[in-house]
Amino acid sequence: MSRWFCALLLACASAAQAAPDAENSEIMDRWLAEQGLLLTRIEDMGYEVVDKVTDRAQTVADQAADLVNSTMGFLGVPYKFGGSSAATGFDCSGFVRAVYEQTVGLLLPRRAEQQAAATRSIDRKELRPGDLVFFNTMRRNFSHVGIYVGDDKFIHAPHSGSRVRLDDLGRAYWTRRFNGARRVTPLEDAGGTQSAPQ
Repeated sequence: MSRWFCALLLACASAAQAAPDAENSEIMDRWLAEQGLLLTRIEDMGYEVVDKVTDRAQTVADQAADLVNSTMGFLGVPYKFGGSSAATGFDCSGFVRAVYEQTVGLLLPRRAEQQAAATRSIDRKELRPGDLVFFNTMRRNFSHVGIYVGDDKFIHAPHSGSRVRLDDLGRAYWTRRFNGARRVTPLEDAGGTQSAPQ
């Protein structure tokens, strides 16, 4: 399964800034279906806001397929400190915030440590696609964040000079710096998570 996953990533990364062609789209659909994540297909990866969540009792984790599709669509977007859009580039928390706002209509706080405080702590063994993973990369807790996509992988905007990419939680660098996992819960439980403005 790891080889198939790597092949998928190479195909996605090569087409990250272009509109997905039919072959790459088919490969991604197959992988997402195998992972049990393909619920609906986002045809236009033009970074437009999709339908908002209307049922407040529904958890954001139920939108895992849309989140994974959305994160894959941002692969290759350049890192930019303070960036919060595909047009200008992303930093780590700007990337997470944009994905959640555009995919499920939730506006998370802007900074990684604020996102950690506004979400529910879970054990690493409980990670599901769409959950947040946090790291201590600047000698302080929750200084970096990414979105878990399954198979022990996460997508993030790593640092200056890089691009949004997929990494493995099992890599020694990330294992040593792992700060915890969090789940975005329904609005009434998220400790500050708000609806995106209409």
